[in-house]
Amino acid sequence: MLHYLDKALTAPKPTRRSFLKISAGALGGLLIGGAIPLPGQAAEGETLITPFVQITPDNRVIVISKHLDKGQGTATGLATLVAEELDAALEQMAVEFAPSNPQVYANTLFGIQGTGGSTGIANSFDQYRQAGATARAMLVQAAAEAWGIPADQISIANGMLSGGGNSASFGEMAGAAGAQAVPEAVTLKTPEQWVYIGKDMPRIELPLKTRGSVGLYGMDAQPDNVLMAATARPPKFGATVKSVDAAEAFDMPGVRDVLQIPQGVVVVADNTWTAMQARDLLSIEWDEITAETRGTDALMAEYTALLDQPGLPSVTRGDAPMKMAAAEQVIEADYSFPYLAHAPMEPLNVTVLYDGDSVAFWTGSQLQTLDHGTAAAVLGLPMEKIAIHTLWGGGSFGRRATPDSHLVAEASMIGKAWLDKHGSAQPIKLVYSREDDIKGGYYRPLTLHRVRAGLDAEGNISGWNHRVVGQGIMIGTPFAEFTVRDGVDHSSVEGAADTTYDLPDMAVDVHHPEVGVPVLWWRSVGHTHTAYVMETMMDELAIAAGRDPVEFRLAHLQNDPRLAGVLRLAAEKAAWDTAPAEGIHRGVAVHKSFNSYVAEVAEISIRDDGTVKVHKVTCAVDCGVPVNPDNIRAQIEGGLGYGLSGILREEITMTDGEVDQYNYPDYTPLRIVDMPQVEVHIIPSTEAPTGIGEPGTPPIGPSVANAVFQATGQRVRALPFSKHGLA
Repeated sequence: MLHYLDKALTAPKPTRRSFLKISAGALGGLLIGGAIPLPGQAAEGETLITPFVQITPDNRVIVISKHLDKGQGTATGLATLVAEELDAALEQMAVEFAPSNPQVYANTLFGIQGTGGSTGIANSFDQYRQAGATARAMLVQAAAEAWGIPADQISIANGMLSGGGNSASFGEMAGAAGAQAVPEAVTLKTPEQWVYIGKDMPRIELPLKTRGSVGLYGMDAQPDNVLMAATARPPKFGATVKSVDAAEAFDMPGVRDVLQIPQGVVVVADNTWTAMQARDLLSIEWDEITAETRGTDALMAEYTALLDQPGLPSVTRGDAPMKMAAAEQVIEADYSFPYLAHAPMEPLNVTVLYDGDSVAFWTGSQLQTLDHGTAAAVLGLPMEKIAIHTLWGGGSFGRRATPDSHLVAEASMIGKAWLDKHGSAQPIKLVYSREDDIKGGYYRPLTLHRVRAGLDAEGNISGWNHRVVGQGIMIGTPFAEFTVRDGVDHSSVEGAADTTYDLPDMAVDVHHPEVGVPVLWWRSVGHTHTAYVMETMMDELAIAAGRDPVEFRLAHLQNDPRLAGVLRLAAEKAAWDTAPAEGIHRGVAVHKSFNSYVAEVAEISIRDDGTVKVHKVTCAVDCGVPVNPDNIRAQIEGGLGYGLSGILREEITMTDGEVDQYNYPDYTPLRIVDMPQVEVHIIPSTEAPTGIGEPGTPPIGPSVANAVFQATGQRVRALPFSKHGLA
């Protein structure tokens, strides 16, 4: 069902100015008054309707989430903010995903509607609290009029209004409240008045997931008479279809059609199994004249040669070469990080229904504005003729947020090809197999680093040269306007070029080689490799200086008390100053990403077969106001596990341009026996909330690597660990 707004839909591009705005005022304040009908809602006049909060006669408080929830807990966070200011009962809270409309539902940090960069709560904290407070004020005014008493004599607690001997539920007062004028300003609670914020809250969707509710995920979308589609894509990135023989595929019962689109050849069938089996019967000749044909070894050789050549300058501060020339000792190290797939549990999927005049999509849309604009461009439709029904995502880690919206583009082309050929609309669900997803590109980039760092006579850092070689994720995307400067993609050097360590003499440069492999952000983006380099090098420098790794870091964090604070707390909770148990070795790492601060102390042992066992990780986190501490702990645990998975065994390699890995058996995610005990300590704060979905990922790799050095004397600089027999 399409949700309509009074405003005309357009697809604005993100701008640097809009991206940098942090306050809720970036949208001009709370937007009230656009009527947004919901499925099954009561007749108009019986419901309090605002773009962000709606209260129905059956006493439900429905929070309209502008963000996709793909397991990171944003839906519960937004509901918590509304419930806090509304004084609602938790059991009456529900969440539905917003329609695609950037005029109302923009991410205030991006300027477009979308979820990512750990910004869900950070850009919504004031906005959704204001939405709850506004709805509360309208309920109070309605009750005051109905009961003939002053508004200041009305109180609300646990979802009930009372005053003057009267009482009413939200649902009973919703219609009258909806007729009230929207207040020009509302007063938000102060921290000492909070009932829900800062307390552990159960996930709002847990009952739905536990029951296996119909239609929850994109994979569950099942419009009447839906057909299934599977696409045969080229084995080499950039290749195109030269010829196709579909005779055997057409002979399979249940196959409805075979369509050719720019992405490849599509089999449309009665069910997914038939579509995928018939796809394997296609005889396709691929034109590889524009394809990427280099393998991993060739790319590594080219990247390594670039390490010897100056790159594009990102940071030039002080005089690093001069300081290192005068240093007591200089340490140089090269690092390599492989391509990594995201491999979410729910593979990519999108359902499309295109009738020539309008189109609807059902999918776990993460960047609705870009998906919306892409569909408009492919199908030649005005924005208001496009509906994007955002459903829950079964994981993403960045994979569902593609700047080129290739999934929606492919589905649009399938819908159009079907209509052009058959003359009637047909809902079609495009499903990627696990193999399609892992072989399909959009990886974390293959990246090399070279660092040269000096130490002076006092054992302090004196000069730091840092070179990075890797594809620029943002280059050529709508985000390049505010992330690429003078050819440098900031996402390739973030966490290094903007380090808050006291490094007055530092130079960072970068090469962005052109490679035909599609790349994309991976949970924590550039921080996933820059934190590893920075924190293993800091460890190496500390040991070379004969200093304790924690003390050495603190000595170079005089200008970042919050990063120093989490480091001290993690060290304290891990009993860093006491010797570990026999056979246990510890390593530490601390990193700032997405405006949050995380320190991790890993405790490991080496098994008899030489592999690493991570027993425990002690974490400290400072992410501003902890809206839901339980979710913060879950995100640190999940991010840590995801990062550990990435360093142990995971890698994507290519032979002559074709990806070698295909599924979980040879692209091996973390197994449950590998997951360590995780202890999370949250620093109390009154600072604005910052990111939490990704900051747990960067420190785990270097903390484990530093512990491995303590155990073996071996520095792991080429990932994954399995290259060295450690996993």
